[in-house]
Amino acid sequence: MDKLSHFDDAGQAHMVDVSAKAATRREATAGAFVELSDAVLAALPQNPKGNPLEVARFAGIQAAKQTSTLIPMCHPLALSFVDVQATVVAGGVAIEATAATTAGTGVEMEAMVAASIAALTVYDMTKALDKSIRIREVVLLRKSGGKSGDYRR
Repeated sequence: MDKLSHFDDAGQAHMVDVSAKAATRREATAGAFVELSDAVLAALPQNPKGNPLEVARFAGIQAAKQTSTLIPMCHPLALSFVDVQATVVAGGVAIEATAATTAGTGVEMEAMVAASIAALTVYDMTKALDKSIRIREVVLLRKSGGKSGDYRR
């Protein structure tokens, strides 16, 4: 394994200089799972705060655009596309977030932040019904572009 890219030879954290990298199309998709009880799943359509899945989608999109303000060494990126889907499945809500850009660095963190914040928003919108909701499996599902090439979980 190569050395961690966010540390210099003295061990100090720094932002990686990507100015020499070619601007190419890069895309990443991340997922998260919000484990909900059957009672909470049944109550989703009647939520007095509104549709939790739509609010989660919007929160994830908004969060992706704020990634560099949340994670210190992330580069601010002009995102060309962000999509967040929240789908009711057995045992909870599956979230999938995709971010894309044309830049000298990737968008994995933007996709991961979008999925994470969407999951936290589902929690926020349903916590009145059950405090034991669990967010799990926040993962990078796939990425394309850049020097390291394609990845698929």
